[in-house]
Amino acid sequence: MTLELAQYLEQIRQSAKLERLDETGVMSELEAHIEDTLEDLTNKGFSKEEALQTCLDRMGSTRLIARQIYEAHSQGSWKQVTLSILPHLIFALLFALNWWHYPGWLTIVLLLTLATAVYGWWNGKPNWVFSWLGVSLIPVLAVGILLLYLPKAWTLLSLLVYFPLALWWVFRIVVETTRRDWIFGSLALVPLPIIGGWFLTIAPDFTFSEETMARAMYYAPWIALSFLVLAFIIAAIIRIRQRWLRITFMITSAALTLNLIIFQATRQLGTTTFFGMMLITWGIFLFPPVLERLLRKGKKSLWKPHSMSPAASAGTPNDTN
Repeated sequence: MTLELAQYLEQIRQSAKLERLDETGVMSELEAHIEDTLEDLTNKGFSKEEALQTCLDRMGSTRLIARQIYEAHSQGSWKQVTLSILPHLIFALLFALNWWHYPGWLTIVLLLTLATAVYGWWNGKPNWVFSWLGVSLIPVLAVGILLLYLPKAWTLLSLLVYFPLALWWVFRIVVETTRRDWIFGSLALVPLPIIGGWFLTIAPDFTFSEETMARAMYYAPWIALSFLVLAFIIAAIIRIRQRWLRITFMITSAALTLNLIIFQATRQLGTTTFFGMMLITWGIFLFPPVLERLLRKGKKSLWKPHSMSPAASAGTPNDTN
């Protein structure tokens, strides 16, 4: 395979954003089709260079091919939908039944979430794992908040140890999901502003008391509804084929969910907090696509040394294997 053809296929692979289980078969089929076309053109008298250029011209732009592949294979199955929305349904049930304040049930749910996220992480990172990874950030956020209430010496230690580790874990999740598709990276982070909004609603003065617990009990059904809405958003995005429609639906529906929280917490949230939450939400949506662009630039730069090397320039033009 020539360097030019390898770059062409790599651009399609990156833009198609397929799940790994589908990616190998789809790219192998596309490569076989190109190889058959090259062989046919060569048999008709084209040189290898002319055959490659003619084949690529007939194929068209990598973006067009990637979009066609994406729309043909991006729609997830109902099994994927079920696995993706399951963590949000579990948390919705936890708050709907008011079991969140029982240490036993809360521990079981958190351990199940973390175990499933780790399992998916080490088993090929299928598309359904992004929602489990996102929900796994909730205990990370909760522990970070609780550490703020420790004595000053322990708080300082947590700032030096826990928060760097927590930020590293969040960054790893964002990077891994963004490598697959920045939409999944954004969806994995969506629970954070939602949970942050409810925390500010329940504990606006950042203190825990009997009044805080009573407020949490009062808002528990609405928190459950928030998780149900998130589950619906994820299910719809997995089933939608068109990428632009996925992005539009995600941004619109997430903003409406945040407005639901603010509507319920109007007396607790001021204007500054409102706009702060909105900025954080938009920042969450914008960070993964910016990160994806940086990752792509890094990958493209890896091709340059090969294309400039004497071995590559001398050996690849006539190599079609």
